[in-house]
Amino acid sequence: MDQPCIIIVTGIMASGKSTVAQLLAERFEKSVHLRGDTFRKMIVNNRQEVRPDSADADLAQLRLRYRLAAQAADAYAADGFTVIVQDVIVGRLLSEFVRLVAHRPLYTAVLCPRPEVVAQREAGREKKGYGIWTVQELDDVLRGETPRIGLWLDTSEQTPEETALDIMRRIWTEGAIESK
Repeated sequence: MDQPCIIIVTGIMASGKSTVAQLLAERFEKSVHLRGDTFRKMIVNNRQEVRPDSADADLAQLRLRYRLAAQAADAYAADGFTVIVQDVIVGRLLSEFVRLVAHRPLYTAVLCPRPEVVAQREAGREKKGYGIWTVQELDDVLRGETPRIGLWLDTSEQTPEETALDIMRRIWTEGAIESK
């Protein structure tokens, strides 16, 4: 890809997003790995965590985080960077996020390893993402409520390097998001 683009890498916690997004960003000459969770971590007081029983009105901070990530991605892309946006963007909020991003071309890769693989990965890593949610609850949102847009990959049997290569081979056709 010769022109700057934005690639969204999403999936549930411990699906490999951070590692894969970094590997993707390293493949481009001028690139940014934009970690959406950074915007959540910036909130010092009164941070609202998304819970499985959160009502739509309780998602204001999550939507703010997504808005900030989309604006940052657009700004980097406008300056000539290819941007890899990595965050947990699942359920109907994936469509909302895609609409927030003004820059095109835009691509989406959804990492969806099997829940038992995610649980095993979570158990083997230092940072822990699960607590409020279970792997199964978040996977249910991913598979049952997330619109089937972009490239969906079952990465259960892939290394992060294999996943990044698979994305690079397929995203340009299977992961393309149409204009607004």
